[in-house]
Amino acid sequence: MIFIVQLVLVVAVILVSLALMRGGSNARHLAIRRLMLVVFALAAAVSIFIPEILTRVAQFLGIGRGTDLVLYALIISFFIFMSTTYQRFRQSESSVTRLARRIALDEAPRPWLGDGRARVAPPAPPVSAETGRDA
Repeated sequence: MIFIVQLVLVVAVILVSLALMRGGSNARHLAIRRLMLVVFALAAAVSIFIPEILTRVAQFLGIGRGTDLVLYALIISFFIFMSTTYQRFRQSESSVTRLARRIALDEAPRPWLGDGRARVAPPAPPVSAETGRDA
């Protein structure tokens, strides 16, 4: 029974790791992310099949149990996730703002070019030089 649970957990870790490997902003970040995911997948698989190792690592670090170590790692991972998501959101918001400004400038009326988008008032009637009134 325990072997089935371990197998399901390892498959889940592999699937999540593969899903997270897709995409990326640039080559350096993508390489770092892939290396970290491989390390995570290996550590997860080892801790699933040999949970005593996780407990020994936790005790070496001064933490009582392996489950506490996993909890602490989860909290740190969550904060990193929140930070990177916030940075990505701010970058996306900045890009949308720049794009909206560019579109507004591109679609603004330009009467000096005579394009069809300009809404120019009709020319004023000529003024008589003698009377100063409309002709």
